[in-house]
Amino acid sequence: MFNTESIPISIAPMMGCTDRYYRFFMRFITKYTLLYTEMIHTNAILKGDYKKILDFSNEEKPLALQLGGNNPNDLSECSKIAYNEFNYDEINLNIGCPSDRVQNGNFGACLMDHPDLVSECVYKIKSVVNLPVTIKCRIGIDNKNSYEYLYNFVKKTSQAGCKKFIIHARVAILKGLSPKENRTIPPLKYDYVYQIKKDFPNLKIHINGGIKKIDEIKNHLNYVDGVMIGREAYENPYLFSNIDKYFFDKNSIIKNRKEILEDIKKYLEYLYNNNIPIKYLLLHILGLFNGKEGSKIWRKYLSENMHNKNCNPSIIDNIIKLIPNEILELREKLWKEKKV
Repeated sequence: MFNTESIPISIAPMMGCTDRYYRFFMRFITKYTLLYTEMIHTNAILKGDYKKILDFSNEEKPLALQLGGNNPNDLSECSKIAYNEFNYDEINLNIGCPSDRVQNGNFGACLMDHPDLVSECVYKIKSVVNLPVTIKCRIGIDNKNSYEYLYNFVKKTSQAGCKKFIIHARVAILKGLSPKENRTIPPLKYDYVYQIKKDFPNLKIHINGGIKKIDEIKNHLNYVDGVMIGREAYENPYLFSNIDKYFFDKNSIIKNRKEILEDIKKYLEYLYNNNIPIKYLLLHILGLFNGKEGSKIWRKYLSENMHNKNCNPSIIDNIIKLIPNEILELREKLWKEKKV
């Protein structure tokens, strides 16, 4: 087991994004960053094929399971299954998603209004697992956006045993904004998260929201214990190429995109030989050349060919021929150096 409470950098759980194929791909870029599953509702585990839903490769670790739900007993049972039959490093509760579907199920961000219930959920889970039980939340919901609201939520739920909070530094607008709009329109209030760390120095406080650059991560770490990156990690995965070297192990090697593509091809061959559609992975690597010459060619070629029934791992060889070699072999420079 990894001690996830001491890992300062993580990639946010994102529906439709952070599945096992994306996570395996990201391990070609960063070995130490904490990864999260997509949010998995307790009903999916208790009523579905939980072995298929919860399964993952050991190469994906360190890995946290994010659960959605509002029933303490169901959350406890799912956590027990994950703990006893799998090898997750953390159980995380989604108390931040603002989607209509989540609201209709009375979980996600709306649970910030029910700290007693969330506390019971934390307590029940901790009674059956020997893992960190953490919470990902917003700074508030709708017009309940005062610092005191966040403070009271953290105080109550930490008393139940939650020692790590990942706080998206925006309020969640439950009526009137889509999930996408909720990621950009409500203003960021990093100072709320910084103050939570000051007021609860014994808790591990991680910040999330609008963070896109390595030097931004470094700055946040002056005030909190950890930084979680969301959409930027998905849309620009090569951002993480120097994360290991700077934040974890100075001897880590920064791979260029050509070396990452060699790893990707090997994984595609594994999927192909096991009759797993390789588009499951290809969908997640569209952003590998984000912001670089050849990005449009890369995205266009993948998009036009990944769904072809004859698509096979040679797609990587074909596309490499279209990308300038100086881009393929370019290595990301450390944040403190001038960016290329």
